[in-house]
Amino acid sequence: MLDGLASHIERYMDLVSARQKLVASNIANADTPGYKTRDIDFQSEFQSAIDHASPTVVEVTGLKIKNDGNNVSMDRESRLLAENALRFNIATELMRSEIQTMHEAIHEGSSS
Repeated sequence: MLDGLASHIERYMDLVSARQKLVASNIANADTPGYKTRDIDFQSEFQSAIDHASPTVVEVTGLKIKNDGNNVSMDRESRLLAENALRFNIATELMRSEIQTMHEAIHEGSSS
């Protein structure tokens, strides 16, 4: 019943949710010796999500490695949490707008 845009928004929200889980896992393992930060390439994965592919999780490179081999940066992960929340809120508002438009069209059509 949802059109193409709403379907893309839904996939976008799924991708944001997957990234949120990865960021939460990174934070949970911030003190785990040898743990390597994981993430997804959001832009390319969104394109893949449109094509119905599952996101690919990769180890993040270029981060400072602590003495215990862990490379989780709490600053980076906190920024990603905030960015993800913003992305999800925007997608939610877009979806709400799509549903509202559909709702209005249904009620307008039934009142004539």
